[in-house]
Amino acid sequence: MIKLLRTIRFDASDERVFANAAPADDWAVSGAFEFAGLEPSAIVGKTRQAFTNGFLGVPSFGHSTFATISQATPEQHTDLVYRLAVYLVAAHGAPDLDAGLVAAVEEVAFIEDLCRDALINTVFTVRRVRDDNDQIREAFRTIKPPTGEPLHAKIWTTE
Repeated sequence: MIKLLRTIRFDASDERVFANAAPADDWAVSGAFEFAGLEPSAIVGKTRQAFTNGFLGVPSFGHSTFATISQATPEQHTDLVYRLAVYLVAAHGAPDLDAGLVAAVEEVAFIEDLCRDALINTVFTVRRVRDDNDQIREAFRTIKPPTGEPLHAKIWTTE
């Protein structure tokens, strides 16, 4: 079974905080590579929000605050890698599709590794910072899916 991340939305806040919000159900990768060549002074406003805690959705190439583990078919995996490779060539200076594919395979493999031991429907968030050596560091937090009964929260009672 191939486990990958998909973007999810709990509300409309991503529309307000990101310049380009990913729709629900895009495949998601870390996307830290988008900020690797930027000067820290260029990471402001909505770009800063995407840098700090945004997953990159594919194929929209928008950002999402949350991603959840989903099962992917081999065809979906291949499509994700290919679309990401094309994006790396078109938007991030990969010299050709072969180089883009190498980078895309690595990016998707990172997500597969991140998801390997987690349950389907586990929710992920990311926190990204630059360290003292100007290297991008990421920390991922998980919110585990509920187990047992009930699978929902009681939010009100009627009297």
